[in-house]
Amino acid sequence: MTSLWLDRAQTFTSDPFEPDTRYDTVVAGAGLTGLVSALLLARSGQNVLVLEARYPGAVTTGNTTAKVTLLQGTFLSQLARQYSPKQVQAYVDGNREGQAWLLRYLDEQKVPYQRRDAYTYAASAQGTEKLREEISAASTAGLDVDYVRDAGLPFPVHGAVRMRDQAQVNPLEVLDALIADIRGRGGHVVSGVRLQDVTGDSPAAVRTNRGSVRADRVVLATGIPVLDRGLYFAKLTPSRSYAAALDLQEGQAPPPGMYISVEQPTHSLRDYEADGRKLLLVGGHGHHVGRTPSEKAHLAGLLDWAGQHYPGAVATHTWSAQDYLPTNLMPFFGKLPRGKGHIYFGTGYNKWGMTNAVAAALDISADILGGQVPWANTIHHRVTSPAGAFSAVALNAGVAARLATDWGKVTAEGRRFDGGKGRAGQPAAPAEAGSAPPPAEGQGKVHREGNRPVATSTVDGTTCRLSAVCTHLGGIVHWNDNEKTWDCPLHGSRFTNEGKLLEGPATKDLPTAGTV
Repeated sequence: MTSLWLDRAQTFTSDPFEPDTRYDTVVAGAGLTGLVSALLLARSGQNVLVLEARYPGAVTTGNTTAKVTLLQGTFLSQLARQYSPKQVQAYVDGNREGQAWLLRYLDEQKVPYQRRDAYTYAASAQGTEKLREEISAASTAGLDVDYVRDAGLPFPVHGAVRMRDQAQVNPLEVLDALIADIRGRGGHVVSGVRLQDVTGDSPAAVRTNRGSVRADRVVLATGIPVLDRGLYFAKLTPSRSYAAALDLQEGQAPPPGMYISVEQPTHSLRDYEADGRKLLLVGGHGHHVGRTPSEKAHLAGLLDWAGQHYPGAVATHTWSAQDYLPTNLMPFFGKLPRGKGHIYFGTGYNKWGMTNAVAAALDISADILGGQVPWANTIHHRVTSPAGAFSAVALNAGVAARLATDWGKVTAEGRRFDGGKGRAGQPAAPAEAGSAPPPAEGQGKVHREGNRPVATSTVDGTTCRLSAVCTHLGGIVHWNDNEKTWDCPLHGSRFTNEGKLLEGPATKDLPTAGTV
């Protein structure tokens, strides 16, 4: 599965990685948060290094639907139920500044984007009450929104909230401009290097899978912080959702705006012009990472929904993205607790990262350079509401229950097999005689060999055997039948069928089965 944005002939050329070099700031993660932070620091004259474990846009930014909008579903009314008007206003001000900065930057760099009206629509009569609450929260925060009966969709709705003159982008074109600008100012962007730890006072030692460098400041822009200080993995729900680009039939056309439903499962729509034709992009049908019987069924449900309203549409691309949803709703950014004042981070954008990521980067860079951002100071001093605290307790109770259930299931259902031995860092071990029968093509399963949970899968004719224990906090991984990956249901770390780390709070690959 490759997103529409990542499916392109252009490839990324990494700068060389030079161990034992010192930098003013090292940024981990070449998505929107990381690259905007790096650019703002490079503009000030800092010597900046961006480390990307895979390639720019590999995780959330390259798999977003890329709406740059201040109308964000029903999120403002959700915030208003937990926070004071001052806190909600600060969130809106931050997103407004993030949107303005990004669009101004794209104008300066001559990167194309499209202006579109944004709509939050109700497909049911019950959903209209949520629309009224959103209008109230948005209007209180100074956003110019209105209620419309006809949103321009090819199916009936009971009403919609509209905000005019928002924007949509190709996110990879945004990243391309940022990378070129960073390099033009003396910065370095390196791929294939994964940050694994940060130790010591400033200048800190930044340890990676390819050696260490030193830096006065470190920015973690890795989706979820890969350092467990602050325990943000316990404050965020990892969510996986799906998207598709559709080539429509003759006589059909994408609707004229950007849309998202108030009902669940969520349905998101926007257009994109490629090779002289307008594609329809749809998204939604999300779930907690690793906690669904079949990821493939979620994508199929999204495509079925699209086919009902656009008969005969053909999917040119299908993909999925991972987002992190704070239990108290408000994004986290700024100084990382127990980071000795020199580690910064951004996370928890609630699927609205095109504005929140830039807002976080503006605050992070201002803090590093000695400035202050009023709206950010207000957000930093928020107090978690009882509802937010209860949500955090429920999340972590669910994590504990899942951990116990999965280990219990492996123990109860396990059978003893004579598994093969392997070493960490080696390619995944092929199935051996005497081990569990290999799964069918495209399938994976967890079983017990002795006292060890083993994850076995068969992809492209090759059967691989790995430890089934997530390298973050010991969860039992789950087979993702849509992307042929191993996903941890606790905090969202994901690994290829061969055990290579893709994303999440983990910093190490899954070892081969039998590794101690």
